[in-house]
Amino acid sequence: MHEDVFRTDDGSGSSTQAPLPLPLDFEAHYVMNQEAWHSYALYRLRTNDAAERAVHRAFLEVLRVWDELLAEANLPQQTWSILRRVVGDEALATARDEITAMASETGLYAALLNLPQRQFDVIILRYVLHYSSQKTSWYLGITVSTVDYHLREARKRLAPVHHNHRGTTPTKEKEADQ
Repeated sequence: MHEDVFRTDDGSGSSTQAPLPLPLDFEAHYVMNQEAWHSYALYRLRTNDAAERAVHRAFLEVLRVWDELLAEANLPQQTWSILRRVVGDEALATARDEITAMASETGLYAALLNLPQRQFDVIILRYVLHYSSQKTSWYLGITVSTVDYHLREARKRLAPVHHNHRGTTPTKEKEADQ
């Protein structure tokens, strides 16, 4: 944990200097939670490297706002929500990388990657990670109706690729349903 927190005499960072002393209560929080956080991240991200990267980043974010977090009513809940967000970000980045590596004859993967970030996130959270609209809204910090809006917009953008692959058009499908 100390390797990213350094200071030189002029205030700039340097890895050749001694680590900054961390607040004792932060170090205690780190020691008490590191194993559980890593287990959670490993379960969600499936690789040790990704889990370590996410937990490390989460603790650095916690450290950055440590004084504000100490004023919160429920410190463990607040820091856990930071971990969940960071692990979710890592999962989304991994999903984006996996989609980039996939071959697609239909162009669907390329179309997914061309979605605006919020629409991509909603598609991944809803259809790949199988989050409910409510959980997706909580994670992204938006309302359920905004999740539904981004979902509709993403589906509109993906419709030409999807319908082209299926050999249908939106009007043909509507006529077939009637």
